[in-house]
Amino acid sequence: MYLLPQEIEVWYIIPAVRKELARLLTKEHGLSYEKAGAALGVSKAAVSQYLSNKRANKVCLDAKTKREVKKSAALIFENPKVAMVEMQRILKFMKDNHCSCNVCKQYNKDVIKYCNCSPKY
Repeated sequence: MYLLPQEIEVWYIIPAVRKELARLLTKEHGLSYEKAGAALGVSKAAVSQYLSNKRANKVCLDAKTKREVKKSAALIFENPKVAMVEMQRILKFMKDNHCSCNVCKQYNKDVIKYCNCSPKY
């Protein structure tokens, strides 16, 4: 059995990115949990769970991705309406730079050899 790359993205990568955005929006930009959650499309309880490590704690984002997330957090702080576009931009960045492959490799050990995205090992 294996997971599709889209399942990896939904179950592991998107929550990890949201967690980092929630951390940046609340800690560095001073947004409330409620405002950060509204911008990210999650509840304030979800933001609390991200920040207390009860949610999205299986994946660590690499330094390159964290820099991109930090740029997005600043833009989202200025205009929360760009959150969805920024999330999509980050996911594309991760795919283009094979950051998603590291997560896929962790949860799809046997299937990665069939992947057509030429992961860097």
